[in-house]
Amino acid sequence: MRARIYKPARNAMQSGIGKTRHWVLEFSPEQPREKDPLMGWTSSADMNSQVRLHFESREAAEDYAREHGIDHVVLKPHRRAPNIRPGGYGENFAPNRRTTWTH
Repeated sequence: MRARIYKPARNAMQSGIGKTRHWVLEFSPEQPREKDPLMGWTSSADMNSQVRLHFESREAAEDYAREHGIDHVVLKPHRRAPNIRPGGYGENFAPNRRTTWTH
């Protein structure tokens, strides 16, 4: 049984960082998914592929994996620089704007 420990990336549809603070332990699939010939759905008999454990820190996830004899790989998170404008959205409607509002 092999697992990967990672910190999830933020949602591409939002600018917030919700659900990205915890570390996740997720098992790798042991067998490939099969396509159902009648409905076309994909399925697997591997129940570990449905397990996703959340931890407060990377160390806690690694400790859990070691205690339960799970071979694991830690994927380091990619940090992204915050894109914070001075003034923000409210700057568009400020009465003391130096330029005209064109749109």
